[in-house]
Amino acid sequence: MELPAIKLPQIELPFDIPLLMHPPIDHFLIAIPVLVLLLEIVNLIVKKKAIGVTSFFLLLLTVVVAIAAYMTGSADGKEAFPLLSEAAQGELKAHKLLGTYLMFASIVVLLFKLLSSMIQRGLMKALYLLVLILFVAGILKQGKDGGELVYEYGVNVQKVQELDSDLDDLKEELEDLQEESKKTAPAVKAVEEVKEKATEVQQKVEEKAAIVKQKAEEKADEVKEKAANAVEKVKDTANKMKEKVEEKAADIKEKAQSAVEVVPIETTKPEIATH
Repeated sequence: MELPAIKLPQIELPFDIPLLMHPPIDHFLIAIPVLVLLLEIVNLIVKKKAIGVTSFFLLLLTVVVAIAAYMTGSADGKEAFPLLSEAAQGELKAHKLLGTYLMFASIVVLLFKLLSSMIQRGLMKALYLLVLILFVAGILKQGKDGGELVYEYGVNVQKVQELDSDLDDLKEELEDLQEESKKTAPAVKAVEEVKEKATEVQQKVEEKAAIVKQKAEEKADEVKEKAANAVEKVKDTANKMKEKVEEKAADIKEKAQSAVEVVPIETTKPEIATH
């Protein structure tokens, strides 16, 4: 069940409320009503006027502390609100609303204390104790919700705020980079087109170079083949000439042998010795 919204008028203070004062004040706001409740329970047995007076002044102090808690909580919440997520902002609004009710409830509890002191009847004292117990329960719930805001959502935690601030800076840098990328997109596109054209030209050059290389290899093979054929022809011609030379030499040799056989050989007659 959601509480009806309460909008208080803005009061301009002559001084600035220090930040991060809400947590220490809350400890007093939680402790004092619990102490008052314990004193009232004890006073039901001992029935000492001094205890009643002490609880009254403690409740008066509770009202002052409740107002201080509301004001410091508003200051801290205003500082932390822009850095929180949507879920955390909703929780913070609910926490502030309950704190507003508790601030007024502290005054109501003080009034019931005065009435129970003036009207010495058991019903009035029981009603006062019931209001006090409800107030203490509300204070304890408020303290639990405040702890969840700190530990689950990082409200007013310096490290979380620093990280959130860094995140905001990174977002701004990302937006600036996106703007710059939009401006440089045409130049980048032109560079990409030049790269693509250069790649196409390189591919064409490589293809033509491959064709030229293939033709050169084919020409080289033809030249080798022609050279081999020419060498074979020269060898054949040389062999034929060699055969002719050998034939000529054989003819000349035969003719020379025939001439040698026809020439008469002179024979010498033996001399006879005479005595």
